[in-house]
This record gives sequence, C-alpha cells and structure tokens, in this order.
Amino acid sequence: MPCTGTCKIVCKMLGKPIAVTHLCTPFKSSGIALPKQKHIIMSKLHFTTKHANEATVQRNWYVVDGTNQTVGRMCARIAAVLRGKNKAYYTPHVDCGDFVIIINADKVAFTGNKLAEKQYINYSGYPGGKKEETAQDLLRRRPTVVVERAIKGMLPKNRLGRKMFGKVFVYAGDKHPHTAQQPKELKF
Repeated sequence: MPCTGTCKIVCKMLGKPIAVTHLCTPFKSSGIALPKQKHIIMSKLHFTTKHANEATVQRNWYVVDGTNQTVGRMCARIAAVLRGKNKAYYTPHVDCGDFVIIINADKVAFTGNKLAEKQYINYSGYPGGKKEETAQDLLRRRPTVVVERAIKGMLPKNRLGRKMFGKVFVYAGDKHPHTAQQPKELKF
C-alpha cells in the first residue's frame, strides 16, 4: 500500500532523515499505512535524582543561643535544620537533618501579648483532665518545654518526625554537656 504521509510527520518529530519505505507497515483493519514504533534513546545530558540514605547522610552539630530570640521564628529555622532542608541532598522520606543544641531557653522572647495570653493546654484523656497554663507561667516553671513544644509542632507527625525530634537538646542555662561533639554556632 502506498504511504499516506503520516510517516513523514514522524520523521520530522524524530529529527532524523529515515527512508519512508522503512517506516511504513500496513494497518490490518483499515488498510492505512501507519508508522512503526521507533526506539527513542534518552539523552545522556540529564542526571537522575540521587536519594539520600543512612549511609550517605552526614550529620553536623549546631548550637543555638536563645537569648532574645522570638520563639516561633527560631524554632521554625531549627525545625528546618532538623529535617535537613538546609542540605542539597534533602530527601523527604529520609532523616538527613543535623543535631541542634539550644542554650538559654529561659531567655526566649514572645511578641505582642503572647507571654500573658498564649495558653498551653494538656489533656490527659480523662474527664476533668484538662490543664491550661499561660506562656509566662510555663516559661518560669519549665522553660525548655516552651521551645520543645514549638519545635515538635513543626516536625512531621509520624515515626520520622519523632526520630528527628530526638536530635534536639534544649537547656535552660548557657551550659551543655555536648562539648565533645564540637558544635558550630548556628546564627539566624
């Protein structure tokens, strides 16, 4: 059967001058000649995405001074470092984050009236088991919990998020027991 011209279009799409007689095969039901399928070789100029895994991840140690830092802004940046979003090989399903030490958690700042108005609520699951506490009271009683709860709320709510949360260490004073890891200072 003669060629209907469809194979010339295919030749233009492939970008190679191929003889029309080699491309055409008769279409059985309608008698129209259609082009054969041709193997398209992929370009070697592109690169495949490399996923991080436990063997390729390199973890660093950072120390953050919480003095006069706004709680939400500081914790958002720390959560990104714990997830590994500061690295070029960030992979969402792999824990590729770094270890973070937070000192002076008792000197963090709240903006506006949050110190007096923000409520931290705990509920035991039993009737009458709801306890509320203002940020001012919680910061005075347990200053590390304010920072820990803010960071935990910004991490994924699954096994991976719990593993990431295990890499943060919060201290109320300016001393920490991780000097052997030689942490670098993380500034915002």
